[in-house]
Amino acid sequence: MTIQARYVHTNLIAHDWRRLAGFYEQVLGCRPVPPERHLTQPWVAQASGVPGAEIHGIHLRLPGCGEDGPTLEIFQYNSLAEDATPVINRPGLAHLAFAVEDVPAALAAILAAGGGQTGELVRVEVPGVGRLVFVYACDPEGNLLELQKWER
Repeated sequence: MTIQARYVHTNLIAHDWRRLAGFYEQVLGCRPVPPERHLTQPWVAQASGVPGAEIHGIHLRLPGCGEDGPTLEIFQYNSLAEDATPVINRPGLAHLAFAVEDVPAALAAILAAGGGQTGELVRVEVPGVGRLVFVYACDPEGNLLELQKWER
């Protein structure tokens, strides 16, 4: 059975939600979707399974998706689990991909804003599709990003 569904958001848990949201706004053109969330009610712990959990953060509209498009939900818990450095080949969510006009310039902007680079910039012909220019990068908290441009 196939259910009727619509993609709504992707959640990132931040060490500093304001700083991380600022990065996505300034560098990648995401836009805040008010209100800020300050969730301190008992249901937060019930739903998350994290005793005493409180969540603070905001939703950011993803660029190019319109007013009803999906958001990037950036939340910060009052208590964070141990850090696990993201790697591109770990099972589960690997990266967020953004189409950009100029991959090297976008990478430079990410690096200037405190992000990082993973691997090298690659240009590859995909038969029947076109030429893909892409690089893996990361935001200032280590979440992996793909910056890409299709040249047809």
